[in-house]
Amino acid sequence: MRIPPLYRKPSWQRFLAGAAVGGCISWIIFLYMFGVMQERNGFLIEEQANKIKQLQDQITIWQEDYRELNKKNEEMLTIQKVEVHLVGYERYQIKDRQSIFNVEESIQEDLKSLLAKDLSTVHKNKDIVKKTIENKVENINGKKYKFIVKEMYFYTTINITVELRLAG
Repeated sequence: MRIPPLYRKPSWQRFLAGAAVGGCISWIIFLYMFGVMQERNGFLIEEQANKIKQLQDQITIWQEDYRELNKKNEEMLTIQKVEVHLVGYERYQIKDRQSIFNVEESIQEDLKSLLAKDLSTVHKNKDIVKKTIENKVENINGKKYKFIVKEMYFYTTINITVELRLAG
């Protein structure tokens, strides 16, 4: 068995030469198109990287401004509301919710002067607030009761938990 002598036929020679030249031309066109596309993508990536850097710089500036504003606002916080919660009244069999409500309102009325005051000032004077509540004596159902402050939380709302004790 032998290989057919195709090298003597000019039609096959022209076909193979055309395939080789066509392959070279298509490869050159491919390289040109790929290069142009990569160059465009490179410019796009560089442009996006610059945009990202600018936006990150803006974000850091905004965050710094935001932190400064938060610090200023925290310094300017004022007391908006005083909430008093009475506990320990179950021990003395006080089932009259109206009396408990009246006692809580009475304590809130005594602390009304704290409203619209600066938070830091009120917090510095928390011992005075505590003594104001603990020196108060209330009459509930014919018995005198005093108060002991269990918890005090300061923010724009002052939350005070007060325990009821029999004055004696």
